[in-house]
Amino acid sequence: MDNLTHSLVGAVLGQAGLKRLSGLGLPTLIIAANIPDIDAGCTVYGIESLAMRRGLTHGPIAMLLLPVLLTGAMVAWDRWQAKRGSRPVDRPEVKPLALFLLALIGTLSHPAFDWLNNYGIRLLEPFSHQWFYGDSIFIIDLWMWLGLGTAVWLSRKREKAKQSSWMRPARAAIAVVGAYLAFNIGLTWHVEAKASKELAVAGVTKTLVVASPPPVMFWKRGVFWRDARVMGGGHYDLFSGLTMDPKRTKLGMDDPRIAMARAERADVAAFLFWSRMPFLVKEDGVLRISDQRFDNPVTRDRFTVAID
Repeated sequence: MDNLTHSLVGAVLGQAGLKRLSGLGLPTLIIAANIPDIDAGCTVYGIESLAMRRGLTHGPIAMLLLPVLLTGAMVAWDRWQAKRGSRPVDRPEVKPLALFLLALIGTLSHPAFDWLNNYGIRLLEPFSHQWFYGDSIFIIDLWMWLGLGTAVWLSRKREKAKQSSWMRPARAAIAVVGAYLAFNIGLTWHVEAKASKELAVAGVTKTLVVASPPPVMFWKRGVFWRDARVMGGGHYDLFSGLTMDPKRTKLGMDDPRIAMARAERADVAAFLFWSRMPFLVKEDGVLRISDQRFDNPVTRDRFTVAID
């Protein structure tokens, strides 16, 4: 997910009451919810960064190491402020063990929410390079922004007014967002199962079917499918049902030039390592490898690689 969503998740957890466990609890939760994205610096490598992101810093070793480092940094910050005489007088005592627990919770929330979309995440890196996909929430979700953001604002407002009910908006948001996520996960599973059944009736078996959520319209899904030779698509609307496109296109991934390019070029190897639904297309005399999930006018240029 985007970093605003991760930050709001950390903030709503804190406003739900977790921040009371230790001084600096709220900033620790917010930073921890974002800290696995320290690998964002890899984007300077362009296409090659697809094989670097959402891997090592999102795996089990990082889930333990990053909270330890963050806890140490926050405790050191508190002591440095106390030594300089700039520590806020109203800050509660910083408790290292409780702060580590908050850092761990915040850090674990990050891969949990990254899993929700269809970009992919390697949850077991470095022990396994396998990608995992939730296919349930678009990478930027307006409804989560509104729900979590409103809850944090209301909670902070009540807290400043010294109302005893200041935690209720955050706790309500956790329940509502949890239900929203469960609905979307269930909808994706339903659409993928329904599309697979229709394809099997049409004689298409051993398929990979992905139901991908669009921005804002969470009740819809774009449907992508493929077998060993061809690919196709369709769309789903909660109110009108599933419509499968009869058009089928060859994948072209058996072209020998792909293997040659993969062996010779790091960007091609990285793209194919990341790509879940690759296919070959020829446009204006140029061969390019793209991915069905992101083959649209908005994202095509970012998720494609040309080969000679």
